[in-house]
Amino acid sequence: MKNSLSDTLQTTVLFLVVAGILALALSGSLGFISNGVNAFLVSAQTWVSSRFVAIQDFLTAPRDVAALRQRNAELEAEVARLQAQIVQLRSQASEMQALAALVNFSRANPENVYTAATVIGRDPSPFLHYLIIDKGSNDGLRRGMPVVTEQGLVGRIDAVIGSAARVQLITDPTSAVNARLERADREAVLTGAITGDLTLEMLPQDAALEIGDVVLTSGLGGSYPPDLIIGQVVSIRRRDSDLFQQAFVQPAVDLTQLKLVLVITDFRPVNIAPLLP
Repeated sequence: MKNSLSDTLQTTVLFLVVAGILALALSGSLGFISNGVNAFLVSAQTWVSSRFVAIQDFLTAPRDVAALRQRNAELEAEVARLQAQIVQLRSQASEMQALAALVNFSRANPENVYTAATVIGRDPSPFLHYLIIDKGSNDGLRRGMPVVTEQGLVGRIDAVIGSAARVQLITDPTSAVNARLERADREAVLTGAITGDLTLEMLPQDAALEIGDVVLTSGLGGSYPPDLIIGQVVSIRRRDSDLFQQAFVQPAVDLTQLKLVLVITDFRPVNIAPLLP
């Protein structure tokens, strides 16, 4: 009988406790407890989730790093290939522009026949100024033919083989070009030097020279056609004790950057050697 009373009492107490809790919940008195429990559960879930993600990253990181390294290597190779392609395209565009300029020059000067050639080498000697071009006797080139660009005179062919030729630049120490001043209409001799300088020699003292005067080929002696542009006067040396005055000339063509040239193939230098004393 005592056990029956004890069970009844426990059931009654439990019922009262549950009823009290329900009453408190319905009245909103347990809200702070619910918020606290929810905050605890969220914090616990966040902690577990962060640890899970960290463990997952730790386990998958080596594979991801290897994949990223491989992808990075592929992208670097692609960038290198594209950069090389850009350089090649720029070079081709530059050559096309130079070739177009040469074509325009040849059309503007139809009195001559030209053969285009590519510069394939330079003389390594610091005392000589020569170029090697990829056209030779098989293309109708012969020794003595003038070489030009759309900007002006380059030099003339000094030696020829079947598939190539050597061009002596106007700056070579042994080069001599019969020239004239366009404004003053005076003849002179243009000579080269080891340093690459161009000098007008044999200019009379009374020749009216000015900085910026244009220098052209005179055509005298038959080595070059007349009126090819050579350059401009950049300085003048005049001394009363000398018979002649000198002028230093800046070539119109940048001889250090030549890639394409034109050879005047219909020009036949006159051989005046038998007439010389």
